[in-house]
Amino acid sequence: MMMMEKCYDAEVMMAVTSTCKDGGSKIAMDNGKYVRYTPEQVEALERLYYECPKPSSMRRQQLIRECPILSNIEPKQIKVWFQNRRCREKQRKEASRLQAVNRKLTAMNKLLMEENDRLQKQVSQLVYENSYFRQQTQNATDLATTDTSCESVVISGQLHLTPQNQPRDASPAGLLSIAEETLAEFLSKATGTAVEWVQMPGMKPGPDSFGIVAISHGCPGVAARACGLVGLEPTRVAEILKDRPSWFRDCRAVDVLNALSTGNGGTIELLYMQLYAPTTLAPARDFWLLRYTSVLEDGSLVVCERSLSNTQNGPSVPPTQNFVRAEMLPSGYLIRPCEGGGSIIHIVDHMDLEPWSVPEVLRPLYESSTLLAQKTTMAALRHLRQISQEVSQPNVSGWGRRPAALRALSQRLSKGFNEAVNGFTDEGWSMLESDGIDDVTVLVNSSPGKILGLNISYASGFPSMSNGVLCAKASMLLQNVPPAILLRFLREHRSEWADSGIDAYAAAAVKAGPCTLPVPRVGNFGGQVILPLAHTIEHEEFMEVIKLENMGYREDMIMPGDIFLLQFCTGVDENAVGTCAELIFAPIDASFSDDAPIIPSGFRIIPLDSRMDASSPNRTLDLASALDVGPTGNKASGDVSGHCGSTKSVMTIAFQFAFELHLQENVASMARQYVRSVVASVQRVALALSPSRFGPQAGFRPPPGTPEALTLARWICQSYRCYLGMELLKSEGSESILKSLWHHSDAIMCCSLKALPVFTFANQGGLDMLETTLVALQDITLEKIFDDNGRKTLCSEFPQIMQQGFMCLQGGICLSSMGRPVSYERAVAWKVLNEEETAHCICFMFINWTFV
Repeated sequence: MMMMEKCYDAEVMMAVTSTCKDGGSKIAMDNGKYVRYTPEQVEALERLYYECPKPSSMRRQQLIRECPILSNIEPKQIKVWFQNRRCREKQRKEASRLQAVNRKLTAMNKLLMEENDRLQKQVSQLVYENSYFRQQTQNATDLATTDTSCESVVISGQLHLTPQNQPRDASPAGLLSIAEETLAEFLSKATGTAVEWVQMPGMKPGPDSFGIVAISHGCPGVAARACGLVGLEPTRVAEILKDRPSWFRDCRAVDVLNALSTGNGGTIELLYMQLYAPTTLAPARDFWLLRYTSVLEDGSLVVCERSLSNTQNGPSVPPTQNFVRAEMLPSGYLIRPCEGGGSIIHIVDHMDLEPWSVPEVLRPLYESSTLLAQKTTMAALRHLRQISQEVSQPNVSGWGRRPAALRALSQRLSKGFNEAVNGFTDEGWSMLESDGIDDVTVLVNSSPGKILGLNISYASGFPSMSNGVLCAKASMLLQNVPPAILLRFLREHRSEWADSGIDAYAAAAVKAGPCTLPVPRVGNFGGQVILPLAHTIEHEEFMEVIKLENMGYREDMIMPGDIFLLQFCTGVDENAVGTCAELIFAPIDASFSDDAPIIPSGFRIIPLDSRMDASSPNRTLDLASALDVGPTGNKASGDVSGHCGSTKSVMTIAFQFAFELHLQENVASMARQYVRSVVASVQRVALALSPSRFGPQAGFRPPPGTPEALTLARWICQSYRCYLGMELLKSEGSESILKSLWHHSDAIMCCSLKALPVFTFANQGGLDMLETTLVALQDITLEKIFDDNGRKTLCSEFPQIMQQGFMCLQGGICLSSMGRPVSYERAVAWKVLNEEETAHCICFMFINWTFV
């Protein structure tokens, strides 16, 4: 026993370390000899282990008393067994984790080696082209060719030979010829050098990265490619990707019109696909496609597609009203099995979206490979990874719903919003006459059962819900407004643009009983409480339930009159390039049932600036173009895309209202005025958020960059040094001081010297802590962010700040503007003096803060 007490770790390794042939295990006895656990004892201990893996001393003694089969084992030996069992479990989990990481690293290494080989081939090809063109320049007279057996075409510096005698018709042989050609061209894009790929800005490959994402440079149309790892088998991956409407939110429908099997075990399908228009200012797109599914000799699964055209003499479909026929160049998916499970996937999307058919200001939407990568290519890979995570971790998310159910809800929201934006006649939408001002378009659908997927029934003489849906929509151009920041403001400060009476009307419209026109509600609504539901695997999208707070009730109570919104957000990362930002919401009942009617409304903001898009043939691909320029180390003053991601964007607004047909005229008038008021509010907010109001310095959000902000930053640092005897920042120059203050790791914020102090300035950390923006900062009072204890401390210590000049606060809890508790390690407050040595404001610095 002395040896066990002194060398416990060694005893853990010796005692109960293996299972013997007869099923028993060994026990260390006092005399140093070993006896064996019986199978019954092992079974009893294992059962107890799963009930309580780490029993206390009293619990172990209780186990011995309750289980007679363990009566001959001492408590210390029980302790050793449990400790050893936990050690084995931990080692098993760690070994499993390391094996998974090793498999991922091995697959990623293989992927990177293939990418390196492809790049080397591309370099060799460029060297060859350079030599070839030099020779052609020197021998300009020898350009003619006598080859009549095939047509010679040079595309992107490569020589492609297209035989002219292959069958090109609707027969199986003709379709197979087109399919094999599509396969060869797709593979040359996925793993070869048919397209010059450049790394997408902001996407760096690595073991923990999203994948290898690239966009085309100098090729016809727009193209994007992604390579990555997913934890699903190839056949499952192909099945998911073929169901494009399930993951591509812009896809309205894919219809398989015909299918035939090939002699080599492949399948050829003829498809008709429709895509939604992203804004009211452009028509929708459709495609007439051939899809070829086959297995390569190395066991890889390939799904490739291309458009069929009349020039190929193949089958065709006539143009569809309200759609522009776009072209898909050879694209698809190369799916290879990965050792240890999972798949390595190459995705290529290459399209010609016919930009001529939209207004010139919108053409960047149809000429940007970056936007194609964000909305289509990366969406496919992200969806696969999300499905893989749900399979491995089928956890229940917010409000008792599984991720698949929440994903289905987000799909319903997106589809409903897209249908509202497009207003297809075959869905029952018809346009109402304008009221003389064409800024808002109003459509009516008198058959909402098709949209909502509901069978409208009648009870007590009244319909169970309204028998019509009205949509009011508009689009507007925004200048120098970061889409992500504007979207975040609209999400967090609904009261700035929404009308509580309209919210009440929309909520009543989805409940049983007749609807009435909106009227002011007693108590009104004072704010919102956001209840998160779920994020996607990369946190690019999230869903939440918003309770619009009635001022007469407590926030944490659900009352009969409460109004809830199911909300879907995407594109909230302001550092992402080319991201479309969306805020889509729909009123729901507190029961939140799966079959509840959903009538979505919302905002969509799409960047139009394509300067970050490497697909432009005139873009300079050198290191100098990526370096920071300017005196302060930021991008050139004229280029705000480094921070905002765009200098121009288009916003589309669509609001839907359920109503009864006899109230159509009144509801239409209300909807027009409401959308116009929302547009005016958005324009006001956009103007306040625009960095152009604060000078050309694009590296900051407003007001950094203004003379007032520079002066305030200098006053803050000088006063801190005066009262606390140390430097707040280590920088030189007023612009460097402002930049360092803005990016300081702690939350720094200033409040006014009034009877009811309000915040006038905060750095990035302060805005993040308060969960607000600089525009809404002045609506927050100082006392609102402290709890009761904090307010008492502040009231008692505030005179000390004015007399002594500073005050140190112990750690505590404060509240963000969204009501979330924030803990901080300590805080410092000091008086900020201006040039005349009089008090200008009070500055607070919250150190090591975090959300609780």
